[in-house]
Amino acid sequence: MSKSKNSLKVLVVEDSKVTLKVLSNYLNTMGIDEPLLAETGHQAVEVFKRERPDIILLDAKLPDFDGFDVARRIRKMEGDGEWSAIIFLTAMSKDEDLARGIAAGADDYLTKPVSEVVFHAKVRAMQRLIDMQRSLIDVTRKLDKANAELLRLSTTDALTGIANRRSFDDFLLREWRRCMRVKKPLSVVMLDVDYFKLFNDKYGHQAGDDCLKLVALQIAKAAPRATDMASRYGGEEFMLVLGDTDEGGAMWMADRVRQMVGDLKIKHYATDSKYVSVSCGVVSVMPDDKMSIEQLLQSVDAALYQAKRGGRDRVVAGRYGSI
Repeated sequence: MSKSKNSLKVLVVEDSKVTLKVLSNYLNTMGIDEPLLAETGHQAVEVFKRERPDIILLDAKLPDFDGFDVARRIRKMEGDGEWSAIIFLTAMSKDEDLARGIAAGADDYLTKPVSEVVFHAKVRAMQRLIDMQRSLIDVTRKLDKANAELLRLSTTDALTGIANRRSFDDFLLREWRRCMRVKKPLSVVMLDVDYFKLFNDKYGHQAGDDCLKLVALQIAKAAPRATDMASRYGGEEFMLVLGDTDEGGAMWMADRVRQMVGDLKIKHYATDSKYVSVSCGVVSVMPDDKMSIEQLLQSVDAALYQAKRGGRDRVVAGRYGSI
């Protein structure tokens, strides 16, 4: 659960009830009315697991296991980006004892008997560090969100909302290499909206944009697998990358998309059916070191050209290298 910027959760670990009461009163005067309390190391670890306090005032000597062990256990439980300030409460004043506490995970120490003035000063110092940490986390989250949005915008077609040409290029390269490695077929389908220029001239560019959005949605529906990608290639052209898919599967998929676009029943005076249709070219390969993606794209473009020459609103299978 996220904490508000001004909230402060403090755990006091102390086996002396008198000292526990004194430190609680010190915290009360700072506006921390309900500090968390523990009298043993075991209780301290359990409270930390449950509450994740911001500051831990930790007695170095406890009845079950000492504060050094508690500090080490707490540090091991903290995840990435988590940090609770640990202030040791100790009657020890030797340098080696203080160094041992810092090595165990402490951030500061208070010498018993605890001065109220020094107590307030050190708790406020830790509070400032905590506030800085929270601000940094907020900024980091905002940056992460902004970077994620920038990545989405850089890989998404602004009009249709599906993958753009850049994303297509990256995905095709990854699938090409993967299919080569696992010796699986890879298929590419190039789709083109038939007589789209005439559609724009007749119905207007807004209608043209709406048409492309609907066509893109149908294409995306046909590519739900992690090894598939639907993308806008440019203008009224779209691409389907189908990993682990042979020619038969790719032809079936292309014809399914062709039918789904026809089922939209978008009126288009220039087509034989009087509705918007798409032509599709399909090429399937078993990628190897002697082949190239450039040749694959040229081949699928040639297959699409044959589909258009053959009357449009159809699917044509091409062959790699046939241009």
